[in-house]
Amino acid sequence: MDTFEQQWKKVEDFLTARFEKTPNMEAILYLIGINEFGDLPRKFSKEQKQDLMHVAVCKLLSQAGYFELEGYDMDGWPHFIAIKTVPADGLGEQEQLLKEQIIAYFNLP
Repeated sequence: MDTFEQQWKKVEDFLTARFEKTPNMEAILYLIGINEFGDLPRKFSKEQKQDLMHVAVCKLLSQAGYFELEGYDMDGWPHFIAIKTVPADGLGEQEQLLKEQIIAYFNLP
């Protein structure tokens, strides 16, 4: 079994190969948000980009049992509800949790 660092590197390498540069956390969340929302226009407002990253965070945390998909609005945006409190042990631990869920999301061999 690969270590956490090796698994994270696989995700970074996969995304770098696909997009020809290594994305930061915001870019990864944005990409996951687009993937979860589906058919979107090519240009997004700043607010829409933030909404897409929020969708990504909720999707990732739903994998860990913190959120649950409640449904979709008339515009097709997914809405999540919190079902348990996300640990607030600091930014480093929150980022670690997100990275673990990103690794699980991509499920690379």
